[in-house]
Formats: sequence, structure tokens, C-alpha cells
Amino acid sequence: MKLKQQPEDFEVEELTEVLGADEGSFSFYRLEKRGWATLDALQAIGRRWKLAPGRISYGGLKDRHARTVQYLTIWQGPQRGLKHHEVTLTYLGRVKAPYTSKDIRANRFRITLRALRSGELAATEQALEEVRVDGVPNYFDDQRFGSVGAGERFVAHSLVLGHYEEALRLALAEPYAYDRAPQKQEKAILRDHWGDWAACKGLLPRGHARSIVDYLVSHPDDFRGAAARLRPELRGLYLSAYQSYLWNRILAGALAQRCRPEQLVSIDVRLGKLPMHRLLDDAQRAELTRLLLPLPSARLRLDPSDARAPLIEAILAEDGLQLKELKIKAFREPFFAKGERPALCIPAGLAYQAETDEHHRGQQKLVLSFELPRGSYATLIVKRIQQARDWRASGR
Repeated sequence: MKLKQQPEDFEVEELTEVLGADEGSFSFYRLEKRGWATLDALQAIGRRWKLAPGRISYGGLKDRHARTVQYLTIWQGPQRGLKHHEVTLTYLGRVKAPYTSKDIRANRFRITLRALRSGELAATEQALEEVRVDGVPNYFDDQRFGSVGAGERFVAHSLVLGHYEEALRLALAEPYAYDRAPQKQEKAILRDHWGDWAACKGLLPRGHARSIVDYLVSHPDDFRGAAARLRPELRGLYLSAYQSYLWNRILAGALAQRCRPEQLVSIDVRLGKLPMHRLLDDAQRAELTRLLLPLPSARLRLDPSDARAPLIEAILAEDGLQLKELKIKAFREPFFAKGERPALCIPAGLAYQAETDEHHRGQQKLVLSFELPRGSYATLIVKRIQQARDWRASGR
């Protein structure tokens, strides 16, 4: 089974009720891109239109290796479109408020799985029918952890512990899988000359990293102050990545408590393995469908009688933390998000069709279509049906 052999094999479109009008301070746009990460596309738009940071607001991050449609606003943005390589921005009118994730009603997906042999096709179709009934665990998938470097350490964890120099090193110098050549060069300079801020300043090009280094030249011991100068959107990514990682572990624990061992199989994700369920009974399905798990945060107040509390406390203890400590000390902001997330994700309108694979002689492709609530990941459904081959091989 092969996924994302070309961007058109993974298509996602935001669905929203927001409509452009003739009034408001925010210009509203449709963003179509192919083979671009959302943040890279937004940075390109910002450079082309010379936009100050903070003027662009968007709802969610969409995959680089895909063809995607999403929406955004720009405060007092140009009333025209923009074409930049595989990025197309279409002006839709004006609105009175910035576009955020709350404006996304759902995401519609069309996914093509290629190079399926007959046995794989049967197992995949069986798995899809199981997903139709039981859904998949509503984990945050690998896309959420793009800010986690090669060492798989979290900037936000270091910030929570008050290890500001370590956090800064992870943010500025840790290699990332998708670093481009200029970023690789900047990070190599910082790793080679860490602590010699004058040397770093002389070697780095103008930009975000150099602005922080410039602060350290005159304040060489104030790593907390330097960390506070990380761009707000980056700080937000660091916090959401660590919080999402903790939440995934909480959900994994909840599944282990509610499912029999033979109902669970691990899938591989970037940061390790996570359990997925199969063939829930009616009681399990009802309980997991109702289950909401809170995003861990110092602002979370759990009643001592809350059955979820022991599991959450145990997961945090594994990282040397208590719930009340899950904040960035001495910073007024940012905060970890507050709220609850469903344990299960059940796709709406799931349909699929087998066709001859034009790119793989003698094999078939399966074209899937479905909708997911905002914040849920279609890639988990793909991983679930890929795992079906192992379940089939083990006779489960």
C-alpha cells in the first residue's frame, strides 16, 4: 500500500460557514496550495505583500505533501489575489473578525491508496467497515509535532521546568526533518558557536534567530528574556505540541483501561507507538463515544471524584510534573490551551471505491472520501487500515 505518491493522492478542504462581504477590517481569502506546508505558504504571502507579523490569521495547518484548500484573513489586506509557485490566494471579500479554527465546520478528505494487491484490498475494505462503526482513537497525529526536533525533546517541557537555555537551544539550533538549506546553515552556526553570541551575530543573516542572538550579546545570562522573544506563533506551536503529546498518552492509557489486550494493536507514529482499538462491544463503544478527555493545563480544575484524574496525574508524573506546574513560569503568556477533546473520531459520509491503479501495473487503488471534525486527523484512518494487514496476518 502506498500513500501520497503525488500531492493529488491526498486532498483536504476546509468547510466553513464564513462568507466574504463588503464590510469589515479583515480581508478574507481562499488559499489553495500543492506541495507546500501552511506556514511556508503564509510566510511567502507575507514576504510578497510585506505584511507585518500578526496580520494573518488562519484556522489550521494543512499537510505539505497534499493538495489543500483552506481560508485565512489579513487585517486590512489587499483586495486582490496572489499566485506564487503552487500557492494560489483568492480574495473573497471582507469580514468583521479574524478567521480562526473555530470557523472550521469540518474538513473534507479525498485520499487515494495505491499499489494494493487483491489480498490487501480485501483487508483494507474490512478495516474501513470497522472504522465506519467504531471510528479511530482521536489522537493528534505526526503533523502536530513538526516543531519537535530530531532529538524528540519538547521546547515547552524545558520551558515548564524553567530550563530556558535548553529551551532556546532546542528552538534555535535543533535539526528538524523539513529544515531547508538556509535553516540548516543557521542552526549549524548556532550549534558550533553556542555561547559566543558575538560570533553568532557576525555569522547569522538578518532574521528571527539573529534578533534573539543580538539580545544575548548584551544580556548573555538572560535566557528567560531571550526565550520570551521567540515569535508568538512559534511559542504557540511548542506549547500545543507538548500538550498534544501528553493528551495522546492520556488517551492511550484510557484505551488500555477499557479494552481487552486482544482488542489493541500498536501503530507506529513519529514519537513512538500508540494503541488502536478494534471490534468494540456495545458497552465499550458507548463509553468511548461519550468519553471526553481534558487538555492538560495548570488551568484545568478536576474534581477529586473525577475518574479521569488518576490517569492524568500518572501521565504527568512520568514527566516529573504535576498539573498545577503545567505553565510557563514568570511569563504572562502564552498559556496551554483549555478544553476537552473526544476520545473517538468517527468519519462522516465514509465512502470508498476500488479502481485500476494507473501507476502500478496489475494492482489496484482505493479512493476514499469522508469528513472529519476540525482537529481530527485523516492520516490516523490510513494508519488504522494499514495495520489491518497485521491483524489479518495474526488471525485476529
